[in-house]
Amino acid sequence: MKRIADYKNNPHENQEKIFHYLISQISKTEFGLEKELNINTHYSEFKEKIPLQDYGTLKSLIDLSIEGKTNLLWPGKTKWFAKSSGTTADRVKKLPITKELLEFNHYAGGKDLLAQYYANHPKRKLYNVKNLIIGGSGKITKKAGGVFIGDLSAIIINNLPAWTEVRRTPKKEIALLGNWEEKLEKMAHSVIHENIGILAGIPSWTSLLLKKVLEISGKNTIHEVWPNLELYIHGGMNFNPYRATFSKLIGKNINYVESYNASEGYFGMQDQTDKDELLLLTNSQIFYEFISMNEFKNLESETISLQEVAVDTEYALVISTSAGLWRYLIGDTIRFTSINPYRFNVSGRISHYMNAFGEKMIVDHAEKAIAKASSANNARIQDYTVAPFFNFESATGGHEWIIEFEEEPKDYNRFKIALDDELKIANADYEAKRIKNINIEFPRFVFVPKGTFYEWFKKQEKLGGQHKIPRLTNDRKVIEQLLEIIS
Repeated sequence: MKRIADYKNNPHENQEKIFHYLISQISKTEFGLEKELNINTHYSEFKEKIPLQDYGTLKSLIDLSIEGKTNLLWPGKTKWFAKSSGTTADRVKKLPITKELLEFNHYAGGKDLLAQYYANHPKRKLYNVKNLIIGGSGKITKKAGGVFIGDLSAIIINNLPAWTEVRRTPKKEIALLGNWEEKLEKMAHSVIHENIGILAGIPSWTSLLLKKVLEISGKNTIHEVWPNLELYIHGGMNFNPYRATFSKLIGKNINYVESYNASEGYFGMQDQTDKDELLLLTNSQIFYEFISMNEFKNLESETISLQEVAVDTEYALVISTSAGLWRYLIGDTIRFTSINPYRFNVSGRISHYMNAFGEKMIVDHAEKAIAKASSANNARIQDYTVAPFFNFESATGGHEWIIEFEEEPKDYNRFKIALDDELKIANADYEAKRIKNINIEFPRFVFVPKGTFYEWFKKQEKLGGQHKIPRLTNDRKVIEQLLEIIS
């Protein structure tokens, strides 16, 4: 709790300390030497000598690190790389994870969250029960030279200190299974008789496990299976669409706490019981910079430091970390709700995107898929938009496409299948979640008459000029307006 108080009370001092620590390390690397950085480098010089980076600009050095090269982006040898869905240069990114980042960021963030939970809810007994972490694919690939590549959750589980294993479930051999369907079945069977007090995971996957547990146990609610369950730690996507599903599945009121933990680092945690905003972790080996989205120019953007941010402004997040990501544009946008202390909400991505089910679909994925499906079926598109639909009974959902054709396909079913298949090719996360409709159902399609989108623009007073309809949205506002028009 002293550390958490330090996050709140000394954010600027913490960021200055982190900056100097990171500078002392980058000056030992080939990347830092190339940029002529040394231990006395100031922030202004740091910004001047290191342009903004993304995965595409750092990929060559990351690939060399995977091959076993040392002292490239961080001193010494980096042994772990977390697989993450790419949105720019690569379909799958492989992000460096060092011992420093694992211990003083990822693990420290988890401990901070539990410490804060105990402070908010005194007389808890969570260390007397088991915690269940529902991670992603657990498959870890070993490369030459002792380098390992895998999902972040697998890396975290595989390197947890021994004392945590006593309270974690399921066993490693199940938690690290690569096949999700096999893992889901075995996990449900192995935890059904455990005394679970904490759940942690992405809402979509967690809800599927809870359904499987109920199916196997024959119980009506999770409360009947795990009467001591009291905390669900979630992150990675908007929880609001899943809240009603969780309430029904669990069958009693429990506490929900959000964390902001990505492959690149652990950045924030919910520290209040009555508000969903996140406390910025200012002393966890991450140095933050921010780009106002009003002035966003991708890697040509100007950044500001934490001292310069304001509330109710959307910022793209830029990080420098103890894993060797330097001035790295992570792709997320945040909006500060207060600056004393620094609390924020994750507001979205720097481009149009859809992430209702953890699929991280961007406009480029949709554009490529619909273009190829149209070409294969001799169709031409006039306009389209996509939004999620939610099936609260099955705790799943999918994408609903509203499409207006200039020239219609001869076989609508063939077009639908082609579009779905092309999305799987373009987006690895979408493909994984579409397997046997386990998390994302087959898309819904509404083919609207010609002139429908024109009518929408007219009603919105957005005819002509530079106005565009959003291609991807995480809510159904635009789609419902279009459906109202054709009704």
